[in-house]
Amino acid sequence: MNRSKRHVSVWNEVNYIAELDRVVNTSNNYEMEKLEKRTARSKAIFERARIDVPFGVHSTYRYSDPYPFYFSRAKGTKLWDVDANMYTDYNMGFGVLVAGHAHPLIVRAIREQAARGTDFGFEWEQTPKFARMLCDRFDVDQVRLSNTGAEATMYATRFARSFTGRNKIIKFEGCYHGGNETLLVSVKPSKTKEGDPRLPNQVPSSKGIPEDFYKNTLVAPFNNIEAVEEIVRKNSADIAGMILEPIPMNMGFILPKPGFLKGLRKLADQYGFVLIFDEIKTCGKFYGGINDYDNVKPDLLTLGKAIGGGLPISAIGGKRKIMETIVPGAVSHAGTFNSNPLCVAAGITALSKVLTKSAMIRAARLSETLAKGYRDIIVDKHLMARISQAGLSGAIAFSTTTVTDWRSFQASDTGKWFAYCFAMMNRGIIPAGPSPDEQWTISVVHTKEDIEEHLEAFKEVANYVKKYDKPAEIVEAI
Repeated sequence: MNRSKRHVSVWNEVNYIAELDRVVNTSNNYEMEKLEKRTARSKAIFERARIDVPFGVHSTYRYSDPYPFYFSRAKGTKLWDVDANMYTDYNMGFGVLVAGHAHPLIVRAIREQAARGTDFGFEWEQTPKFARMLCDRFDVDQVRLSNTGAEATMYATRFARSFTGRNKIIKFEGCYHGGNETLLVSVKPSKTKEGDPRLPNQVPSSKGIPEDFYKNTLVAPFNNIEAVEEIVRKNSADIAGMILEPIPMNMGFILPKPGFLKGLRKLADQYGFVLIFDEIKTCGKFYGGINDYDNVKPDLLTLGKAIGGGLPISAIGGKRKIMETIVPGAVSHAGTFNSNPLCVAAGITALSKVLTKSAMIRAARLSETLAKGYRDIIVDKHLMARISQAGLSGAIAFSTTTVTDWRSFQASDTGKWFAYCFAMMNRGIIPAGPSPDEQWTISVVHTKEDIEEHLEAFKEVANYVKKYDKPAEIVEAI
């Protein structure tokens, strides 16, 4: 429904609280039941889709109980589902759409390039321009393009192993780097499997991954430099590389403690392994990536999501001495759709005309405003919750303490998070990626009015969330 109709239907706070007191005792799932009534067509499509598609979705992250939601169109900051409900979107394709949905300049670039060809099977004449833009913006010597974040992280670890002649990779508990078998380890390990918090177990995040694929993947705790150093010291002769999200965004939005990233840089220099920053998400949260937030330079980094303006493209970039070892016949990096003209054209337009420094600074200020608004409401409503924020993103965790790693994320109340998400959706707001381990993304087309509407909705749902007490489990498999 449109914004004006939605506002007409919103109760004032006094009536809302009175109604809340009535329904909480009869149904802890009041908002979920309301959302199901508003999304009847999604349910019908799901019933048809699951005949041909397992669980009706092509990415398991999109499934939700009792059924996934299906959408029909998007523009700017708005999404419309198949029941014609309109939402202001703060998921933005899990961070892909920092440029907004269907930005007219990017749409024009896609249309014009589609008319000239979408894939030549050879290099396109404008690809060097895009490569130079990436090198300049993210301060790397050279880049190679791929298509997805999973591909980029797979290649980054391969390049680290090839360069060092070693086998082991350190990754961090709770960090997600795509579906490749080397790194799909200890992403969301359960309490019964995760082990010592200083020396976490290697827990495969899916069935079908033989131990041989991940036995050389060591798992470390995020934000604990002493524990990381101990793991490094015990395995120093075998460590090829260390990969991490410099701001983990698959357990909410976890900021690195002061000095943590610098400590990792020091360890990499001391022990001679390759430090890899997975910036698939952070490259769209700050104009120049994590380097704009914490001045630490990795040896390799991976880029993706936002750099394509909404189209699938990724990159591996880094120091020349490593990148130049990607020699034909020696180190494999290939792909039919790598650097295809359609995605590169969208990327050139996105980086040069849409995701400008001034536009991203403005969006970051809106993100700060949203975070402050959340904190004020949390205090006013006496809600047990914490807000973390930097750049264009932030997250709410329903926790009594600040979330600093996977173990502290596990202590947060995910049941309250889902209650919050569904209640916000009933008020026309998709507040973040639709899972407690996700965060909001402010695009360059969000407005001050969007932020005000978001906070007004949260004021309404805070009391409902405060009283909600139905638990929800964190699903281990991806």
